[in-house]
Amino acid sequence: MDRATFVVHINSSRHMPDRVRMAAQLAASTGAHLVGVASTLMDESPYMNCVGSEAASVLSAYLECVREKAAADLDVFESIARSNGVGSTEKRIIEADPGMALCLQGRYSDLLIVGQVDPDDPLDEPRNLPEYVLVNAGRPMVICPNSTRPETIGTRCVVAWDGSTEASRAISGAMPFLRNAGQVLLNVIDPKIGEGAHGQEPGADMALYLARHGIRLEVAMIRTGEQIDIGEALLAQAARFGADLLVMGGYGHSRFREIVLGGVTATVFRSMTCPVLMAH
Repeated sequence: MDRATFVVHINSSRHMPDRVRMAAQLAASTGAHLVGVASTLMDESPYMNCVGSEAASVLSAYLECVREKAAADLDVFESIARSNGVGSTEKRIIEADPGMALCLQGRYSDLLIVGQVDPDDPLDEPRNLPEYVLVNAGRPMVICPNSTRPETIGTRCVVAWDGSTEASRAISGAMPFLRNAGQVLLNVIDPKIGEGAHGQEPGADMALYLARHGIRLEVAMIRTGEQIDIGEALLAQAARFGADLLVMGGYGHSRFREIVLGGVTATVFRSMTCPVLMAH
């Protein structure tokens, strides 16, 4: 039996139950196996001033507490996933920080599901998790917004197409959802004529490609010019369409110990109002 594997980030954030519900909707709609991944993020503060046997004792107690909390969070994950129609689940505790844990498990998965960072939630750590996973996981990723809780996900999809490798990878990762969607809008962004860009008829080649996969869609053009932020224009188009999934390429790179995002990607990360599927 052909079954995809989805991975969802599990932590103690107040948004975690909603994130799991969205992940469960995606998994149930495609028959995917859903893995909840919790990590043992090590905060040195409980033991950094300790020495010798005292340090070992404090560290051991701290790690045991972290593992117990991770196990409790994973029990919540399993209960929500099962009650939302997911037939196959798995719980994983990985001894690493959250970003590394998701990237490690991502090697054995088809899709990663994380939450938009909430700066007002002290339990929503680390602050750069979506950026880190986007750049390092090598898998498509769905980011669940904090501001809205859509009743559906993937029934009305907006696809951002700019002719890039990143956008192409995002579309490939979203294919199971696009096939199931009731309506799909292909947004061609600032179309450029030519073989090295969008072809002689912008959007036609991608529309034909999607049609061959049985996807019925409309095509629209977004011409932003110099005065309009592409990210804001894309989010506005998604809102007008009533999208419950935005599919787009994600742009960014690692510089020293920081992740530097492209302008459009950063805008969407900050201001998203519906779930976003990205690929790097």
